[in-house]
Amino acid sequence: MATSLVDKFKELNELKEKAKLGGGTEAIEKQHKAGKLTARERIEKLLDPGSFVEVDQFVVHRCYDFDMDKKRVLGDAVVTGYGTINGRTVFVYSQDFTFVGGSLSEMHAKKISKIQDMALKAGAPLIGLNDSGGARIQEGINSLAGYGEIFYRNVMASGVIPQIIAIMGPCAGGAVYSPALADFIFMVRKTSYMFITGPKVVKAAIGEDVTFETLGGADAHAKLSGVAHFATDNDEECIKLIKQLLSYLPSNNMDDPPILECADPPDRMDEELNDVVPADPKKPYDVHDVINHVFDKGSFFEVHAQFAPNAVVGFARLNGRSVGVVANQPLVYAGCLDIDSSDKIARFVRTCDVFNIPLVTFVDVPGYLPGTKQEHGGVIRHGAKVIYAYSEATVPKLTVIMRKAYGGGYIAMCSRHLGADVVFAWPTAEIAVMGPEGAVEIIHRNELMKAKTPEEVKEITNRLVAEYRNKFANPYIAANMGYVDAVIMPKETRPMLIKALDALITKREIQPRPPKRHGNIPA
Repeated sequence: MATSLVDKFKELNELKEKAKLGGGTEAIEKQHKAGKLTARERIEKLLDPGSFVEVDQFVVHRCYDFDMDKKRVLGDAVVTGYGTINGRTVFVYSQDFTFVGGSLSEMHAKKISKIQDMALKAGAPLIGLNDSGGARIQEGINSLAGYGEIFYRNVMASGVIPQIIAIMGPCAGGAVYSPALADFIFMVRKTSYMFITGPKVVKAAIGEDVTFETLGGADAHAKLSGVAHFATDNDEECIKLIKQLLSYLPSNNMDDPPILECADPPDRMDEELNDVVPADPKKPYDVHDVINHVFDKGSFFEVHAQFAPNAVVGFARLNGRSVGVVANQPLVYAGCLDIDSSDKIARFVRTCDVFNIPLVTFVDVPGYLPGTKQEHGGVIRHGAKVIYAYSEATVPKLTVIMRKAYGGGYIAMCSRHLGADVVFAWPTAEIAVMGPEGAVEIIHRNELMKAKTPEEVKEITNRLVAEYRNKFANPYIAANMGYVDAVIMPKETRPMLIKALDALITKREIQPRPPKRHGNIPA
């Protein structure tokens, strides 16, 4: 007897409901008790209501070893599909920890790979919500092959579509490399961690006792390693920040970033900005005070806020347009560049460049951080990344020299010589090979050696430093040479940047670059 249409429809609905349960109600309750949302709950909060279209809902694994034929769940521990965020199409996968710890099998990997391919073809952002115990050991080489397929697609999509991955549970071993290949990584405190080898292996290998959180928790990677761009307190905050980040990014490398209506007047000038930089060149100040005065009010979205705090990077808006912001932070190491801040700046500059986001750089840099730790750690090759990234970037590049711009730091921080399109300087700018004190010690060494007492040395030094600062440590020599386009009052910065951006938004490189496969960025 033929099955009726009613029965067929009923069967479909029953299978769909079964798929939604993942590893079952008990596993879902356990997930909630751990302070985590389920894979489907995360997607519901991420996407516009009713926009999610699921793909491969009925996929199951193909493993028969180790009694795995008795453990089959529709979807195979990952939910995949597409939908919209604020009306814009995105592709998403969300790993389901309720079934065998969200472990990655051959079919699990095929589902993710399919979504990666669809995102790349559609030119839409890819968002991964990771919550997985890693490779499914029972499947051996097939699970490893699955990771390789995912990694390859991460690389193919790099610089084409934004790839955002949130670590919302465990992520260990080979699983860490897909996030590492993405553009942005989010982590959740106390419920997520990333590491190559876990605490037990660390203990066995080198005898070190370490906790999951200390070894690979959200703050460890946000503050120390720089692996994570954002550390959040819970799943809800993580998802909220992903949406906020996406609002600054285009859907792909051929699109322009979204332009929002701006209620902040483009000609706004704040007198307070004239007083942010102290008259004493040795006195620190918070560069956030500059950023918050210049850009559209409330628009600054900091990236890597906890990592390498001697540099500040993030997205903001100028008259509604999305821009990338890079700034030295005088509150930390006097704004010196070092290994970590160089990596942070270079990576951010390249991210902005591939996604057509103009760059605005605020300079107050005395140079590179000295010392054996930095030299032996490779500050030369890391520092070279900043020079490489700015030189390579073809988006509009606007630079504001606020105070110190000494030596290699001056050159590296998007100087005219690395292709800056417009360079502004404030009257407080000091552009020189080195600071006045160091310059005096070298240039006037013989005169200082003739001094008979420490008091006399100090008196001569102070006089010569003042003379050097007045004659050389100012913006006007650079302006005389055309290296600075205009010396402006700090309060004029916002309107001047907006006018420059309006003029340069259609920028195209007119000087042909040498044909090559790709450059070889310093390691």
